[in-house]
Amino acid sequence: MKTPYKNIYHLLKLNRFIVLAVVVCAFTASTFSVWIAFTTHKNALNSAFAINTDGSVIPLKIVTQKENFTVEALAHLELFHTYFYNIDASNYERHLQKALWLGNSSVDNLYRQKKADGVYNRLLQYSLVQKVKSIDSKLTETNGKYTFHTTTLFEINRGSITDSYELVSTGSLILVDRNFPNNPHGLLITDYFENTLKKISNENRKK
Repeated sequence: MKTPYKNIYHLLKLNRFIVLAVVVCAFTASTFSVWIAFTTHKNALNSAFAINTDGSVIPLKIVTQKENFTVEALAHLELFHTYFYNIDASNYERHLQKALWLGNSSVDNLYRQKKADGVYNRLLQYSLVQKVKSIDSKLTETNGKYTFHTTTLFEINRGSITDSYELVSTGSLILVDRNFPNNPHGLLITDYFENTLKKISNENRKK
């Protein structure tokens, strides 16, 4: 003879199974949601800036700094040497101000030395045009420290006369916070030094 208690026990077991299944499903769903949220957040952080093919930075997508360090470092060095050496009477103040954002006191000290030596006064006095023709930088990493060796070719136009020069400069690079638009690559030039500056002939340039 069946009693109502058996049906009650059966219902209780069924309810316990249902509750347990709901708890397991809820836990699984919560874990999956947390994982999705973490992955989405991580991808979002990696989508703040983008690096263009020419090395310029676009504030849309950020990729790992280490993977793109070489591209950004070379672009940073090219930007600095362009601003610092591609100058004339109309733009030198603006260009030098931008260049000073890309380096530390070693760059500022060199700028002050050139200013004291009358380099920029001669630029104004004789309406000189100093134009960068090429910038070739090489990076070296030693124990996490990055140094560079840059060869810059530029011309100084004195009206009817144009002289060509080769400048070799060296220094180091350190990571800093990005500062748009002043320092878009988040790098700073330190220990900057002009090693050699020599006049080159047109024949050597053609070679």
